[in-house]
Amino acid sequence: MSDKKVISSLDLLMIANQIIQEHDDYIEGMRADSVEEKDGVLVFKGEYFLDNGIPTPKTTAVFNMFKYLAHHLSKEFTLEVK
Repeated sequence: MSDKKVISSLDLLMIANQIIQEHDDYIEGMRADSVEEKDGVLVFKGEYFLDNGIPTPKTTAVFNMFKYLAHHLSKEFTLEVK
């Protein structure tokens, strides 16, 4: 039996974006726009700040933030099945 809380994607995105805005590595415009769950891991997606398809330093910051969210929130939450 899992101790994870079942949550809607909308509610989880609200929590994730609050964490992002309060994080020391926050960059203006950084936000999670969608989330899905793959094999028990939450995968966050959003703007990656690419420049003509090429990663920028902001891209790395966003990737690291989404990885941070996945690592921490996957332990606590699972998405509700629609």
